[in-house]
Amino acid sequence: MVELKTDMSIDAMHEAGLVVGRALTAVREAAGVGVSLLELDEVAREVLREAGASSPFLGYRPSFAPTPFPAVICASVNDAIVHGIPTGYRLRDGDLVSIDCGAELDGWVGDSAVSFTVGGARPEDVRLVETAERALAAGIAAAVVGNRIGDIAHAIGRVCREAGYGVPHGFGGHGVGRRMHEDPEVPNEGRPGRGLPLRHGMVIAIEPMLIGSGRDGYHAAADGWTLRTDDGSRAAHVEHTVAVTADGPRILTERNSKA
Repeated sequence: MVELKTDMSIDAMHEAGLVVGRALTAVREAAGVGVSLLELDEVAREVLREAGASSPFLGYRPSFAPTPFPAVICASVNDAIVHGIPTGYRLRDGDLVSIDCGAELDGWVGDSAVSFTVGGARPEDVRLVETAERALAAGIAAAVVGNRIGDIAHAIGRVCREAGYGVPHGFGGHGVGRRMHEDPEVPNEGRPGRGLPLRHGMVIAIEPMLIGSGRDGYHAAADGWTLRTDDGSRAAHVEHTVAVTADGPRILTERNSKA
């Protein structure tokens, strides 16, 4: 069931989204060669603490997970697509990092992700991240009243496929509200004009995931959480929480220009 949010509720979700934006900005600024993923998780925790927010990630345990998630960020490096658990791994020059973060504030959730390189960037990684951002922008532009979920999915998938990238099937965006994952599902590929009509008050997370090799295969790592590319190629993941409004799509998790 899709819950339509009031304008006041969307404003409240924006406050939660701003906390997420600050956390992602702080994590990106802290990321550097030699910094551990656990240290980045602590940076995000501090931002949440200062805002009086909690983490919808910490302790989250969906049906597929063998254990509750132990951190406030997902930190996915190189061939990890999404859901990476922060560990003591220390970032190396040239790593491609995707950070996913959420915040719950006054009962409302924001959810967002960013991908970036550490140190000297490989040109192919820069192109991968830039394409992920273009796919996200295309999906957001399609999130207008009168369109359908399939229009968002088609916009994302078209950018990814035309650039030659793979798209992991079965993972994509979702509704956001009082809980991190609500209806509807928002796939990263689909047919235009199909699916649920978009209405004022719908709030969704739009999150392209791209595989650099152009192949779609992935698998769950031994930790039961991290999804990795089958062929070891690198991946990127970006995301914003977006409200569908009569005035057009409204990004609720905006970040500053550094993130």
